[in-house]
Amino acid sequence: MTLSAKEIEHLFRGSATPPSRTLPGEPPFTTRPELTGTFGMVASTHWSGTAAGMSILEKGGNAFDAAIATGLTLQVVEPSMAGPAGDAPIILCDGKTQKVSVICGQGVAPGNANVGAYRNLGLDIVPGAGLLPLVVPGAFDAFMLLLRDWGTMKVRDVLEPAIGHARNGYPIAARVVATIDALKDLFVEHWPSSAAVYCPSGNVPKPNQIFSNPVLADTFERILREAETVGSDREKQIEAARDAFYRGFVAESVDRFCRDNEFLDTSGRRHNGFLSGDDLARWSASVEAPLSLEYGDYTVFKCGPWSQGPVFLQQLALLRGFDLDAMDPNGTEFVHHVAESTKLAFADREKFYGDPDFVDVPMDTLLSEDYNAVRRALIGKTASDAIRPGSIPGYGGPVVYGLPDGQRLSVLDDGTLVPAHDSAPAVSIATGDTVHLDVADEHGNMVSITPSGGWLRSSPTIPDLGFALSNRGQIFTLEEGTPGGIAPGKRPRTTLSPGFANKNGKPYMAFGTPGADRQDQWALQFFLRHVHHGQNLQEAVDAPTFNTSHFPGSFYPKRAELSSLTVEGRFADETVDELRDKGHDVTVGDDWSQGRTCAVARKDGLLKAAATARSTQSYAFGR
Repeated sequence: MTLSAKEIEHLFRGSATPPSRTLPGEPPFTTRPELTGTFGMVASTHWSGTAAGMSILEKGGNAFDAAIATGLTLQVVEPSMAGPAGDAPIILCDGKTQKVSVICGQGVAPGNANVGAYRNLGLDIVPGAGLLPLVVPGAFDAFMLLLRDWGTMKVRDVLEPAIGHARNGYPIAARVVATIDALKDLFVEHWPSSAAVYCPSGNVPKPNQIFSNPVLADTFERILREAETVGSDREKQIEAARDAFYRGFVAESVDRFCRDNEFLDTSGRRHNGFLSGDDLARWSASVEAPLSLEYGDYTVFKCGPWSQGPVFLQQLALLRGFDLDAMDPNGTEFVHHVAESTKLAFADREKFYGDPDFVDVPMDTLLSEDYNAVRRALIGKTASDAIRPGSIPGYGGPVVYGLPDGQRLSVLDDGTLVPAHDSAPAVSIATGDTVHLDVADEHGNMVSITPSGGWLRSSPTIPDLGFALSNRGQIFTLEEGTPGGIAPGKRPRTTLSPGFANKNGKPYMAFGTPGADRQDQWALQFFLRHVHHGQNLQEAVDAPTFNTSHFPGSFYPKRAELSSLTVEGRFADETVDELRDKGHDVTVGDDWSQGRTCAVARKDGLLKAAATARSTQSYAFGR
């Protein structure tokens, strides 16, 4: 049979009209597609980190190898967000055993750091930057522990991407440049070792300028050389790398720098630091069981109360008493109920949470239905204007916070407010941010990590190492009897909060976001929209977000903004008006201004990933 030209054209042309914007079964428009595949997925807050992780998967590494390479790379290319001497809590799921574990990559207070030592310096609050808030670097040892016990590759494999970026340079992001520009005077006038790296001769780099840190590259390469001098055995190399950092040349340099120098900090005075080489030598990352909460078909896992992770679980425990399925995820009732639950959970964080090696934290009660039924009843039709921690006899301490006018108050058990120590900050050095990454591989391994600390603004750069130290100690209080009070060898109650969830008893999703006190707000909203409203990973990442600061801030100067609620500009004007009518002090921000959420998931062998378009840096990739 001979076909006409018109018939042939019809056969090969396909549809005569363009398809509709979405095909049957497709989700509504998102900024990026939800990625799907079967080989591996990496999502992180910078495309270079994602690329490093994906390259490791392509070379035969597993999700844990890829996560370490991603994390080390992020510490190089996002120096205003994290550094090699920062912190890194990790939640992982072993594909073979399906067991979920936590690696504590949060370092501890120095042996000479206690309330009296700070009080003797005339301080009522731990400074927010400089040498006094330093804690033991936790990230590197956590990465090496993950590599040794769950990874498959050698130290060289996971370090080489970071070394390449530090040695050969990378296009420095506009956000990093803006941070350096804001800190230029501090660096040039008071922190010259930082100026030498980030603004030599007083010149701030320009966005997308190729920026390198050769001293940091030298440090990584020396660690690598020392690791490989012990021979070819993988585990011996890893242990040698840990020794080089915590008992070798890195620790020696840290010790000299903190002992022999004084720098301006946020007290307005110059101080040296308490951190010593012995502090590094005595500490190592550890493995522990996660906390968890059953939530419908899901089991959600978080780090313990040395982190703020349990507030995610507390918020879920409060919210499961409301019909979220029936609420518009962008509507007034959803925002109101989530925000009020956040206020209650974060008030409990401040009253009860602390390092469980030092503090008896009543987590069973805090996550129980009986306790949360009482707390849930406090959520009414209008916004609360008070900080309302719960009461558990024999547990907790006073909640101390500052107001924007500099006044500091303490909330007693009966809700009474009394004045606390006054401490007007003399110098303001804004806190840094954080990075995040999630990885899944074809073998069922999944991991979520939130590296942070050691930001370029946290403390002066150590000249012969090329990086700064973690100022996470600013989270400690100097109030006697508080669970968060500083003590030698104690972990600060970090804000860092990677997340993991099972679904119907099977490993399902790794997720998280940077954002300090807002991490377990933005990640919660992502989770709720995914679970209750059927949004896929990218839809839930893209959805408009909100946050409240109606609780003592974790970071210096620990202020609370009572009744505050900041929403992205994509919320409807009607919703904003209704929230204000309910008593929320609403600030409307830019349309895409809150959170840098990333996530990977696995279901029936299909891998998925998503990363936010906010801040134009985060990226997911996989196949």
